[in-house]
Amino acid sequence: MTSSGLRAAAALLLLCAATFAAAAELSDKLRDDSELSQFYSQVEQNPIANATLTLRSCTIFVPTNEAFQRYKGSIHVLYHITTAAFSKEQLPKSVSSDMDGNPPLYITKNRNGDIYVNNARIIPSLSVEMTNREGKRQVMHIIDEVLQPLSVQKNAKDNINNPDAMQFLQMAEQLELNDFHLRTYRSQVTLAKKESVYQSPGAHTFLIPIDESFKLSARSGLVDAKVIDGHVIPNTVIFTAASQHDDPKTSAAFEDLLKVTVSFFKQKDGKMYVKSNTIVGDAKHREGVVLAEIVKANIPVQNGVVHLIHRPLMIIDTTVTDFLKKNFGCNSFKFLNENGENGALRKFYEVIMDNGGEVLDDITNLSEVTILAPSNDAWNASLIENLLRNRKKMREILNMHIIRDRLNVDKIRQKNANMIAQVPTVNNNTFLYFNVKGEGTDAVITVEGGGVNATIIQADVAQTNGYVHIIDRVLGVPHTTVLGKLESDPMMSDTYKMGQFSHFNDQLNNTQRRFTYFVPRDKGWQKTELDYPSAHKKLFMPDFSYHSKSILERHLAIADHVFTMKDLVQYSEQAGNVVLPTFRDSLQLRVEEEAGHLHDENASHEWTGYVIIWNYKKINVYRPDVECTNGIIHVIDYPLLEEKDVVVSGGSYLTESSICIILANLIMITVAKILN
Repeated sequence: MTSSGLRAAAALLLLCAATFAAAAELSDKLRDDSELSQFYSQVEQNPIANATLTLRSCTIFVPTNEAFQRYKGSIHVLYHITTAAFSKEQLPKSVSSDMDGNPPLYITKNRNGDIYVNNARIIPSLSVEMTNREGKRQVMHIIDEVLQPLSVQKNAKDNINNPDAMQFLQMAEQLELNDFHLRTYRSQVTLAKKESVYQSPGAHTFLIPIDESFKLSARSGLVDAKVIDGHVIPNTVIFTAASQHDDPKTSAAFEDLLKVTVSFFKQKDGKMYVKSNTIVGDAKHREGVVLAEIVKANIPVQNGVVHLIHRPLMIIDTTVTDFLKKNFGCNSFKFLNENGENGALRKFYEVIMDNGGEVLDDITNLSEVTILAPSNDAWNASLIENLLRNRKKMREILNMHIIRDRLNVDKIRQKNANMIAQVPTVNNNTFLYFNVKGEGTDAVITVEGGGVNATIIQADVAQTNGYVHIIDRVLGVPHTTVLGKLESDPMMSDTYKMGQFSHFNDQLNNTQRRFTYFVPRDKGWQKTELDYPSAHKKLFMPDFSYHSKSILERHLAIADHVFTMKDLVQYSEQAGNVVLPTFRDSLQLRVEEEAGHLHDENASHEWTGYVIIWNYKKINVYRPDVECTNGIIHVIDYPLLEEKDVVVSGGSYLTESSICIILANLIMITVAKILN
């Protein structure tokens, strides 16, 4: 053989070897990768999967061994294979699997760019693309969960392959649904002639209440055509792992006269919830939020995904008391009892009952009520543990979370239009202070009570006699210093800024002292701009920090104990004026109780407020007794300020920089005289 012939033969052998290596690469990869061995063993046992890898183009979604260890169900290897090759960038919104009936796999992407196949995330950087010996392109994606198709009972009488959502409803008794039944909701869908909604081709999300949720006899009659529409998110497939937290989606019940959105959210304990928000209601469908726990999630069907929920959405048919007792407090549902799970407000309910249950009786007796309910996690704060044994204090704290009014977010916004909204609680002379930052779905609502700033993490959970807002802290149990409170409270930002540039704030983190701080609210400083415009401007300039600091020192009493408003009233009644020790001198004032609309000029109720008399001025106390870990804050309507405190006219006031220049000149003159 000539040299050119030898070279040609060698090239042919190399080509054959390369072709063989490529053909073996996918199975070799599965076999040799210790993290994928369990899926490889499933492929080995399945002749169709083996043939596909040998002869056809395909995409395979391979769960890790760790995913197999978490998974408890049957393994369907062909459900992880589709007979077309797709890189991550090429994946369409759905692909047909190679399982009997070719049920679809749904591809979604979240805001972080993560790609999901059904409820499994494709692990970045681990995808592999190759060509087999037949020249067929193949792609492998590694995923973090085993893909679970719709499961059919072993004794099912019908051959169920790839049903749509309506067929799912009709054949539910033959499916593996953890003993949940769907007869009641199915009957209402049929009665309302809404089968077409569940038969609709495409990719949708269906939320189906279980029979257990219809224990209230009248509830099923409230499931009309509009409510059924409110349980469907059209043209969007949402699996729980890929869902965006609290991202409202338009439901099928979204029109001119009725607008309902649906969103998913996850608790810290891992439980998934779905909520409907009726933004625009009508005579039959009230505005507000309804929460439902997802009791069986991510059931794929031909036209989307089904989630089973523990109660119907949109329907508001329970009181606030019922909501606390049944829906979340006392595990009345069968699935909660069997799984040993607890409700989202279980600890709040337990604290109420541990304190005798009178608070729940009070809530029941209110015709209109709003509850600020701390989440389970909120009760884990270390300071709360000691208070739980003090029933009197806990009763005060619980009452701080109750408002005698229907107060939803829209009403809070209205109250917050011109100032921080102030709302009385059932606790005598105790108020909550709401603040709204941002607009629309980006809005953050905070509430302050008893020295604690909490964020509303779930607003407007509607009941027949009011609302429940879930918050992330227990009100009335302080957890921050005076400085921390100043820094975080939007009503005190001007005082905080003034104290920062004058370094007055440095002392306020000291936990060895007890401070009583009379803090002018921002609106109070704004009033001084009208009364003393030139002085006000200078107070917030660093060059005038000496005067700013002196004025703030007047507002701060330092002692071995704090002075509550009740203390100050009592001392005033006994001695006339009260003398409080401050950093440089003392503060003389008198405090009186005064009935009237001190806090809200448009209020319909009168209450007793506090008034400070200082230098013949009457200054309202806007928020008394804001507790901190090292003191107490009284938020006042106006600073303890007089015009002579800052003299700025006629060049009579000298800034710190001017003083430094004068002192330097005096020193130079003195030195010159000595030298002479």
